[in-house]
Amino acid sequence: MKDKGGILRANEQDKRLRFGVFEADIRSGELAKRGRRVRLQEQPFQLLAMLLERPGELLTREELSSKLWPNTIVDFDHGLNKAVAKIREALGDSAENPRFIETVARRGYRFLADVTVTGHGQPQIVAQVSSPGSGTSLPGLAEAGTSPRRPTRAWRLFGLGLGLLLVAVLSWSLYPRSPSAPAIRSLAVLPLENLSGDPSQDYFAQGMTDELITRLAQISALRVISRTSVMAYRGVRKSLPEIARELNVEAVVAGSVLLSGERVRVTAQLVQVPTDAPMWAQSYEEDLQDTLALQGKVARDIAEQIRVALNVQEQAALEKSKAVNPEAYEAYLKGRYFWNKRTGDGLTRAIEYFNRAIEKEPIYAEAYSGLADSYALSGDWEYGVLSPQDAFLKARAAATKALALDESLADAHTSLAFALDLYGWDWGAAETEYKRAIKLNPGYATAHHWYAWHLMVMGRNSEGISELRKAQSLDPLSLIISADLADALCIAHLYDEAVQQGRKTLEMEPNFAVAHYELGQALEQKHMHDEAIAEFQRAIALSGHSGAFDSNLAYVYAVSGRKDEAIKIVKDLEARHDQNPVADANVALIYVGLGDHDQAMIWLNNAYEARFNPSVLLRPAFDTLRSDARFQDLLRRIGLPR
Repeated sequence: MKDKGGILRANEQDKRLRFGVFEADIRSGELAKRGRRVRLQEQPFQLLAMLLERPGELLTREELSSKLWPNTIVDFDHGLNKAVAKIREALGDSAENPRFIETVARRGYRFLADVTVTGHGQPQIVAQVSSPGSGTSLPGLAEAGTSPRRPTRAWRLFGLGLGLLLVAVLSWSLYPRSPSAPAIRSLAVLPLENLSGDPSQDYFAQGMTDELITRLAQISALRVISRTSVMAYRGVRKSLPEIARELNVEAVVAGSVLLSGERVRVTAQLVQVPTDAPMWAQSYEEDLQDTLALQGKVARDIAEQIRVALNVQEQAALEKSKAVNPEAYEAYLKGRYFWNKRTGDGLTRAIEYFNRAIEKEPIYAEAYSGLADSYALSGDWEYGVLSPQDAFLKARAAATKALALDESLADAHTSLAFALDLYGWDWGAAETEYKRAIKLNPGYATAHHWYAWHLMVMGRNSEGISELRKAQSLDPLSLIISADLADALCIAHLYDEAVQQGRKTLEMEPNFAVAHYELGQALEQKHMHDEAIAEFQRAIALSGHSGAFDSNLAYVYAVSGRKDEAIKIVKDLEARHDQNPVADANVALIYVGLGDHDQAMIWLNNAYEARFNPSVLLRPAFDTLRSDARFQDLLRRIGLPR
């Protein structure tokens, strides 16, 4: 039953309160840790019981003292301080970095962890109903003036979050929405908070966020913001309505994850904006091996609450679940964590973890898909972890295996299409795979992003730009999508728009080297040579020398009359050819700037033999070569439109 304070209570004669690895038996006055008794004197235990009954709520010093020392003339401040110290000693807690008991200066104490009642029947959550006007906040977003210490904030917000959870659930049951309420068409799943207090488990919370986004993104009637954009709000102090406005969505999902041993607990709440009104909230707990089923259930519940229509394929996708070896799943999440870093070292680590997941679970399609993504990117010019030939063979094999295990996996279709585009030059097969991926998961921003480049390479510029804008609507804070849109506009000879887009990208992140590189290309086409040189130099200063950055700088030097500086760079690239054979097209670009078309074609033919990324040929800098019969023949051999 529920008392007037809003607390769900069990039968007092057989009531035990569980929090973390501890359990307090209210009847016997005993505290246990993982089943072993922990010594705690009677008065500190009574104080602990009071805090456990009202988690997340501030209990004032006066209230505690009046209940612990009624009608007794004692130094209750000293007694209260001593009792709290005894509890913290028993729990292994600290005042400086609390996980359980937070001191609110000069006011009282608050219990931070989630609490469940055990005994007869199913466990129940103990939660204090939030006070009116408290508002809704994202777990992990600190209020102004609160302590910046991560564990303190996480546990305190989890306690408060449980209160919000109870409010939302009771409100939903008592005041259901009108059947005529409009369906939500766009939402963002904000980063789930890692409540373990252990930063090394961040990968798990991020992985759960990614998987929930992936599940919901399969709903064609719903625009779901991609992980790159939502991860930008991890640890940011902003209100939910403010975040929703920035992402242009109608609702947000916020919550937390707690991984403890072989159990996973997920708490989620759905908040409609701009009203900031909780529409729904729920807490889930499953074995680690049933995590995929748990994710599907959360996604289905959200889809039901937002009143979005599901077709047969989408319903089946949300229902799909299977048990996965916990060690394999953990390795897979770590693989995706490092893959998302988009660095050479990150890709190497990702490959290691995906292979480890496959060793533990040989029929794990998602792990093969992650491996294919990692191999595909590893051969591109930005990373250079593998040669293009090696990257293609390994990426194609991994993606093919993933599809043999699960033909409905959109990520695997995208991975295979990317490899066929980048290295295989099998344009028809690549387009088929991209279209299949987008049909299976219309909210997968990466599929739209990579398909856009396929369209650009095929000479379908307007379609490619449109597809990039779709990717941007799904991932509005993605720097690479924003920068690539500037690149596509430049390729389409829309130089003013390209400059504007490049500068928009740099407004989001002034130190993003690729954005400086893309902006430099557009400025050069506007014959703003000094400004273009400055952008290429900035890109090099931020991320070091690369064939793409160096060659574009040399090209501008060449066309602006600084040929000696251009020749110095091209000779240096030629000398390092053995270290980076995929840079042949970059060397060719410099010779185009120097007006030496014979040398340019020699290096482009070398690039052809090295299986280079042919999208470089789309750049307007190569326009002076397009009428050359040798260039036309190169396009024919690659299979590109002439």
